[in-house]
Amino acid sequence: MKKISPEKKLARSSRSTRSSSDTFFNTTRSYTSADWSRKEKQYRLKLFKRMALEVPAYRRFLRSSNAQPDAIHTTKDLASVPVMTKKNYLRQHSFTDLLWQGSIRVPSVLTSTSGSTGKPMYFARSHEVDEHSSLIHELIFRTSSLDPEKSTLVIVCFGMGVWIGGLITYQAFELMGRRGYPVSVLTPGINKKEILKALTDLAPQYKQIVLAGYPPFLKDVIDEAQAHGISFAKHGVKLLFAAEAFTETFREHLAERIGIKNLHTDTINIYGSADIGSMAFETPLSILARRLALKNEKLFADIFGGTTKTPTFAQYVPEFVSFEEVQGEILVSGDSTLPLFRYSIGDRGGVYIFDEVIERYAAHGVDIRKEAKKAGISAHITELPFVYIFERIDLATTLYGLQVYPEPVKEVLLDKRFVEHLTGKLTLVTKYDAHHDQYLEINIERKSGKEISKAFGAELLAEIVKHLREKNSEFRELSNFIKKRAEPKLVFWPYEDPLYFKPGVKQSWVVRG
Repeated sequence: MKKISPEKKLARSSRSTRSSSDTFFNTTRSYTSADWSRKEKQYRLKLFKRMALEVPAYRRFLRSSNAQPDAIHTTKDLASVPVMTKKNYLRQHSFTDLLWQGSIRVPSVLTSTSGSTGKPMYFARSHEVDEHSSLIHELIFRTSSLDPEKSTLVIVCFGMGVWIGGLITYQAFELMGRRGYPVSVLTPGINKKEILKALTDLAPQYKQIVLAGYPPFLKDVIDEAQAHGISFAKHGVKLLFAAEAFTETFREHLAERIGIKNLHTDTINIYGSADIGSMAFETPLSILARRLALKNEKLFADIFGGTTKTPTFAQYVPEFVSFEEVQGEILVSGDSTLPLFRYSIGDRGGVYIFDEVIERYAAHGVDIRKEAKKAGISAHITELPFVYIFERIDLATTLYGLQVYPEPVKEVLLDKRFVEHLTGKLTLVTKYDAHHDQYLEINIERKSGKEISKAFGAELLAEIVKHLREKNSEFRELSNFIKKRAEPKLVFWPYEDPLYFKPGVKQSWVVRG
């Protein structure tokens, strides 16, 4: 009997198992902006009707809000449906009542928020959500410069554990492997020592590398790898980010460091959450559009509502998840084991159909399709809708992708050891140093006439770090691996200094950089 090589076996497997994903990709390329708009309306109306009938907690939520499900007949009627939040919905009902049919006897993957604002929130994810995430990752892979037939090592550098980032990324690529892609997945999480060992000993065996992780952490990995003499030059490399926005300067810096030639295709940020999985994702077109807007002040203001912040600009699949914007607030609707409808996820931003983006850019003299052709990404254009996200509503800043809230620090400042010298006011700011390394700055107000000694500052810092480790499980995991790099920088300001502590105005506990 003639032997079949592993490569030929893989090719046969690929042909037989990629049919479902091929159907998805053909759809994304053939549907028009109007098609996706229609699909999104159908998705939202159908999801609402099902939830109103089959989710016990949602039925009670609608009754308590005096909503009338039977009066909802069109997508326009959905505007009257009350907005759900963690506070008014998720924390008001038992975990099982939040699920379809109020049943926990269904296969699910469970993930948790960090519990930074109190008790951790658990979410149940269905297999369909993981499949959708995998299709998104496959789309990202297909629109990169990587060859889908070459051996690829995926190193997952998101935190592993009860949080979503590491596990859902692993599952996405593992499912891609089942569809015939020659991908191998390693999950060191944020263990930098293991990541560097893999880059040294394992990566040279592969033609291509995908590094997936929080933006500042991947920068740390790249910096340390090059300091150890590890070169990326012989590999095709793709960077896959999630959990927070970053600037185009940051993108350019990393692309240059590891020799990425096309940053439109090979540096992609995903907008996801523990609540509903992978929701939206940068595409070559959305990256190009954001970069063009940053060069045109009026265009930027028109597209992103005049904010001075740099938003994440992404596209999404309306048959997987739906977005809407109400008074600048992003609402998410999505089907999972724990479904959500008009859910305020805590972000601000806006939503566009594809045609609206084309028209707005054209009004400023920018032909997006022409610019895409110049950038060599015309083949990657899909008419999926867009969402942009530029800040959290819930008074948190980020450090290496995790949420840091002011409450644990407030508690420390009121400790009897420190209260004599400090007012208890603070402002958290995430910053970057000259080397593009991320750090957390805590600005603290001194009491009038009080000076701060080095010993006092050191004691306070130690207590803040201890408290953050106790209150925030993700911070604890991070500091276990990057040690002092996770420690915040304390800056002490005079009483009523106008920069952060201007008298007579509401205190800004968090300033988003």
